[in-house]
Amino acid sequence: MQYWLMKSEPESYSWDDLVRDKGAEWDGVRNAAAAKHLKSMRVGDNAFLYHSGKQKAVIGIMEIARTAQQDGPDPRWVSVAVIPLAPLPRPVPLGEIRAEPALAGMAMLRQSRLSVSPVAPAEWEAIRALAAR
Repeated sequence: MQYWLMKSEPESYSWDDLVRDKGAEWDGVRNAAAAKHLKSMRVGDNAFLYHSGKQKAVIGIMEIARTAQQDGPDPRWVSVAVIPLAPLPRPVPLGEIRAEPALAGMAMLRQSRLSVSPVAPAEWEAIRALAAR
């Protein structure tokens, strides 16, 4: 299993929207690096949903329900299907992520504008531990 972090502005699509809809098509990604990550996802992989914008926090855990398919007329762009698994016990804000030494190398921090990024297993566990505090 691989782990991911996928960003969404809650004003556009939030955790509550995902739960209400019982899943979503993660589409509209128009960055080559983010699209490469979407193409690497497999059914059963898990992803954190990160609310960007004003909130800036990891909110919940999603599962990849379908692998990449073409998103629109340009074959470079793809989408995946996601379903909600569980909200985190508490949101983990960006400030806590930045302050945690175990997360210093996290892709999200190195490429902050990237909307889809990989999460190493140790980073996944560190964020889960922060959420459980």
